[in-house]
Amino acid sequence: MFRHELTHPAITRRELLRLGAAASLLSVWALPGCSGNGADDGGTNGGKDVASSAPLSGKSLNVYCGAGMAEPFKEIAQRFQDETGCTMNVTYANAAQIATQIRESGTGDLWIAGSVEETERLGDALAASTDLVRHIPVLAVPSSNPRNIQSIVDLANADAILIGDPESTPIGKVARAAMTKAGIWDEVQGRVSTTTTAPQISAALANGQGDAGIVWKENVGEGVSIVAESDMEPFAKTVPAAELSGASDSEALSEFVGFLTSDEARKIWESHGYETV
Repeated sequence: MFRHELTHPAITRRELLRLGAAASLLSVWALPGCSGNGADDGGTNGGKDVASSAPLSGKSLNVYCGAGMAEPFKEIAQRFQDETGCTMNVTYANAAQIATQIRESGTGDLWIAGSVEETERLGDALAASTDLVRHIPVLAVPSSNPRNIQSIVDLANADAILIGDPESTPIGKVARAAMTKAGIWDEVQGRVSTTTTAPQISAALANGQGDAGIVWKENVGEGVSIVAESDMEPFAKTVPAAELSGASDSEALSEFVGFLTSDEARKIWESHGYETV
């Protein structure tokens, strides 16, 4: 099981700089079997002798990941840890929180960001970037589609529109841009409610808590339908693996970036509805 720390998380075993209120909103997940010396599990990981068979045993990576991509990335990080013995400490939060923590702490190895544009705010803290998958936004409605919404302009007829925060999340920025281009943003702002992540929007729509919302395609689940997919295609984003200048272990980082572009990792992304680049 993952360990979930809700308040003042320890980003690394060296206890990185905490950021007060911003850091308290972050969620840090330490993957099972994460002790570098095998002290917690007798030196084994899933029945394997970590010390003798894992090439990166004793090493660790501190990775940031957009909260909306948590499900596929948990699988990817776990797979890499199982195969290499490298401890994977992963922080999940929204883009604004992550960018602030990276800039102010100067630490961390990698950021799986919701879009290339989000990493541009890092400045000198960004060392390199590798494109991974496409993030495709869609207009989604409850399966019953109570307001008969068929296109982005139909949002003018909705009473409750759900989007991500347009100031701090990639999906929120996409939603605002799409409605602005359609000429309805000013008209509908009073009927817009914001959430932190796209999965939260999809869950709310499935529970009948909104007439429509803009989410990433992979977040659409049971009880939710996609409409007017072509309206949103121009706003598709590319998810990068952004290597950070504060990275502490170049060997482990290089191995993980290579793993992220492998067929094994691509299959995990695709199983969650992402399109690989």
